[in-house]
Amino acid sequence: MDKRLEPLFTPWKIGECEIKNRIVLTSMGGTDLFGWMEKNHFDSAGAEFIMRVAKNNAGLVLPGCQPVYNPMFGQWLHKNKGMYRKLKEWMPEFHKTGAKLFVQLTAGFGRSFTISSMMEMLYTNPVLNVLSKPIMNLDKITASASPSPNRWSDKVPSREMTKKEIEYMIHAFAESAKLLKEAGVDGVEIHAVHEGYLLDQFTLKYVNKRTDEYGGSLENRYRFATSIVKAIKEECGKDFPVSLRYSVVSKTKGFREGALPGEEYIEAGRDMAESEKAAKLLEEAGYDMLNCDNGTYDAWYWAHPPIYMPENCNLQDVEHIRKFVDIPVVAAGRMDPFTAAESIKEGRIDGAGFARPFLADQEWVTKLIEDRPKDIRPCILCHNGCFNMCHYKGVANDQDLLDSLGLARCAVNPETMQWKKHAIKKTTSPKKVAIVGGGIGGMETARVLKLRGHEPVIYEKSDKLGGTFIPASAESYKERLRQLLSWYRRQMSELGIEVRLNSKIEDISALNEDEVVIATGAVPRILSSVPGHEKMVEATDYLNGTPVGDRVAVIGGGLTGCEIAYELALQGKKPIIVEMKDDLVSQKGVCLANSSYLREWFSLHKTPVYLESTLKEVGDGFIDIIRKDGNTTRIQCDSVISSAGYIPSPLSTKGKVKLVGDCLKVGNLRSVIWRAFEVAQSI
Repeated sequence: MDKRLEPLFTPWKIGECEIKNRIVLTSMGGTDLFGWMEKNHFDSAGAEFIMRVAKNNAGLVLPGCQPVYNPMFGQWLHKNKGMYRKLKEWMPEFHKTGAKLFVQLTAGFGRSFTISSMMEMLYTNPVLNVLSKPIMNLDKITASASPSPNRWSDKVPSREMTKKEIEYMIHAFAESAKLLKEAGVDGVEIHAVHEGYLLDQFTLKYVNKRTDEYGGSLENRYRFATSIVKAIKEECGKDFPVSLRYSVVSKTKGFREGALPGEEYIEAGRDMAESEKAAKLLEEAGYDMLNCDNGTYDAWYWAHPPIYMPENCNLQDVEHIRKFVDIPVVAAGRMDPFTAAESIKEGRIDGAGFARPFLADQEWVTKLIEDRPKDIRPCILCHNGCFNMCHYKGVANDQDLLDSLGLARCAVNPETMQWKKHAIKKTTSPKKVAIVGGGIGGMETARVLKLRGHEPVIYEKSDKLGGTFIPASAESYKERLRQLLSWYRRQMSELGIEVRLNSKIEDISALNEDEVVIATGAVPRILSSVPGHEKMVEATDYLNGTPVGDRVAVIGGGLTGCEIAYELALQGKKPIIVEMKDDLVSQKGVCLANSSYLREWFSLHKTPVYLESTLKEVGDGFIDIIRKDGNTTRIQCDSVISSAGYIPSPLSTKGKVKLVGDCLKVGNLRSVIWRAFEVAQSI
């Protein structure tokens, strides 16, 4: 192991509970021990994930947050005693790993509850509203500190919680904690004065307008959270550790409006001055640890950092708040292990929180210890599998129901939380398989085939593996994507997979293998009906190095176009975005944390954006666009980049060929990798 990492692997204490090292798995929805958005039960998939992480040298493990009042079917967590008995039977095996387990308990979501179009219908239709309440009582589960707008929908506002509801929820926390202690759990974490969830909504002045003992002064706004820890300590004893998930600073300008890194703004939520007092207040109430980052759902990119956010984005604020408490503090949010180790060595934080890296590779800590960093499959911060909750103008959460119910999956690791569906099983009938195309889809197919005992052969027309993922990972801020590409290329070498570069296949009948997989990707959509279209630079050509001028019009404001415009701006150029739809990045599968960052970044930096506009003509030094009102606007520019999407381009669909990746259907990295895995399973 690199000696610089040694501070990560020193013991520490939370109260009287000793933790073997400073690596903390922070909670993610979907990795729950008692089920996620379903009837409470001991969840074998969640337990499997937690056990895999514990066996691979994490020190403190936190499963997904467990609502004390389940949004589905209205169950109180402390009333299902059977699942605690199963947990108690499981805990001895967990403790053999040497890790410690804190279960995260949450008061719920309040105005941050993710509303879908189906839920809007249930809420707004009087008959369906009544009929659906036994299954999902939206009026109850979206209730907040005060009447306020939902983060996702204007159609499902939050009402004010009653004092009776608050008091029973405090009781429910204590009862649930007692049952967890009796089951052998090492501690609990309260979720959360963090991220704008329900408990945090009580603390935030822009949400909480109450005039009773739960509103007004700092002590009153934090009373809900302090009452919970006092009730737990009374029920479980002062030595039972209770952590708090805590956002140091809200980074929020108001409802649905976050503050970007480096932005000058007036804080609507918790600023640092308040946080310094609040942290001490929470410690005095009985909390034994603060598990910290920043943000709210209105500034979601702080708690769920996309690739555009800087590494260690919350660390400086967490180090600052550590000076004001005498209890351990954990920092999370795009943490780099080396930076975390240095901060721990200097006594600026006590533990380092990691979440999504464990979805991509449950063994990554072990690989660090064994000095095998190149073998770690990297998280690329895409949110495609774990948190693809998507929102754009006029649309509530645009997410498939199966994705809503199946969080904590991973775009780059199809097996995570899907070990029964995506399992590598040895074949009893080895075959030689030709794979035409050496992009990510082709390499994933080859990897799984080889692990199963087949003999894949990749035919790649260019002189290197990677396909369209090479330009897709080209932007300056996409180092994680380049790491993934390197990981795949290394897998091909380590597994001894035959790769034939500079081998363009024209006719699959010339191939002698037993099976053929086509992974030839997609081709750019050309706006051939637009006069002057030949003057445009196609997006992949730009990403592959074609030069452009200073003032650049980007045609297409989907994710690819916006990322190109962002890169242009980082280079000091002046991008202009033209988009047909009424919002940027208005596509399913792009997490709100990612899309809201880009939208707000362009707004802050006054990037010209023309929505509901179509390209009419490309001229020398200008483009003409047709606006929503039918009028034509001329925009001066030096270059034009076309990002109008892609069209599947399979080499062949005849015979028994199998298609993977964008040559079947244009999607995202998750759809490419998962489909490739499944095709490799089927052979």
